[in-house]
Amino acid sequence: MSTLDDLAATIAARKGADPESSWTAKLLAKGPEKCAEKFGEEAIEAIIEAVKGDKARLTSEAADVLYHLLVMLTARDVTLAEVCAELQRREGTSGIAEKAARNS
Repeated sequence: MSTLDDLAATIAARKGADPESSWTAKLLAKGPEKCAEKFGEEAIEAIIEAVKGDKARLTSEAADVLYHLLVMLTARDVTLAEVCAELQRREGTSGIAEKAARNS
């Protein structure tokens, strides 16, 4: 298992946990909309660090983005395995061709 798989499993396990015992449980208890909002905030912070060019800060913010993405996915019952399967389905397809296929 990868680090992301381990993290996704931990987040899924916290879905029904007491919100007072876990930050993840607290986020999930607030609902999918709050999880999406938090993901958006973290993505913006990562963008800011990417523009600034601070590698250490970008690395930290990218970790936050991945964590909050997994929380958001869990809130909507989308698994990391499902996302990976979609990426695998797209493998070997030009991004331009894939985008064109979605628009038709």
